[in-house]
Amino acid sequence: CRLLCKPSALAQHLVWSLGKSSVLWGCCWPWPRWPQLQMLQQLLHLPEPQPVVARELLQLSDAGLVALDWLVRPRGARSSSGRGSPGSVLLLIPNACGKVTTELLQLGLRALEQGFVPIVFNRRGHNGCPLTTPQLQPFGDPRDLREVVTYLHCRYPSASLLAVSEGSGSGLLLAYLGESGSSSRLAAAVCISPIFRGRDWFEAGMPWLYEWPLLLHLKRELSRYVGSLAEMVDMDRLLGSRSLRELEEALFCRTKSHPTSWEAYWDRNEPLRDADEAAVPVLCLCSSDDPVRGPTASSLPLELFRSSPYFFLLLTQHGGHCGFPWRGLGHYWGHEVVMEFFRAMAEFLRAEEQRKGLLQPR
Repeated sequence: CRLLCKPSALAQHLVWSLGKSSVLWGCCWPWPRWPQLQMLQQLLHLPEPQPVVARELLQLSDAGLVALDWLVRPRGARSSSGRGSPGSVLLLIPNACGKVTTELLQLGLRALEQGFVPIVFNRRGHNGCPLTTPQLQPFGDPRDLREVVTYLHCRYPSASLLAVSEGSGSGLLLAYLGESGSSSRLAAAVCISPIFRGRDWFEAGMPWLYEWPLLLHLKRELSRYVGSLAEMVDMDRLLGSRSLRELEEALFCRTKSHPTSWEAYWDRNEPLRDADEAAVPVLCLCSSDDPVRGPTASSLPLELFRSSPYFFLLLTQHGGHCGFPWRGLGHYWGHEVVMEFFRAMAEFLRAEEQRKGLLQPR
């Protein structure tokens, strides 16, 4: 692995902390050079054990609904008694199609074992969340996520709020961090195999092994809301889309009430449009053989990691897209990196508070 970042005290502490992790010194998976096979096992492999989920619907300011899935415990385990206020709340953001992958659930279970409160954020109309407004959430529009973070902060005012996004869902998290700046309420964030340049990614397309399952998943979800979306969207064009770009255009550009151009849409929804304003440590875990993100030279904003003190790029040679397998199926060294990053950030912030004499007694 290579860590690309701007030199700072925080970067030095992160290098020291990650250097202690044994998972970064070698991969034990027998197929490290087959990223397409890694993607296939993501689509077919179910988490073991499967988590018990408690769903909560949160009403937003415009009467829309998003769903928060609280991971309670592994299926088959006994329900534990309440522990009081948690130390950390972990918000898990699936990809832009709303597909909750095995890796994301496994990460939630890993965090649950370590005392975190993991929550999966489902956008409007995704994963069975009722669609009460004739609109969905655009690729890089963080308004719904901002209300969710505010709600979690009010519910757990003394807990650290953390966020992890996966794949194309990182566009939402990066846009939120840029727009919110120092008011994001998050202590740290991780983007696993993020899509940095949304427009280029949609225009380039993806391997059919990845794009078609996501496209079918989205169409199946959206077909449940034909009646409500028909007022705003041409449903024939939408359900007849043959690529994610065509579906994105039908949903947000060629609408009946407020049509807009493809260029204007991305002016408002590019993930890194306000990246210079981000004020939260962000680790981006990427692989050079990622078949979904695109070529490393053109898809990674290397200058951002060299200039911003808050962005860290951990780049590995093999790992595929949101894969990073370790010791066979069901084990992912990327999860260990995520948890180690959060521990390192907490240690650094505590040390800084003590050094500056700002640590207040409870």
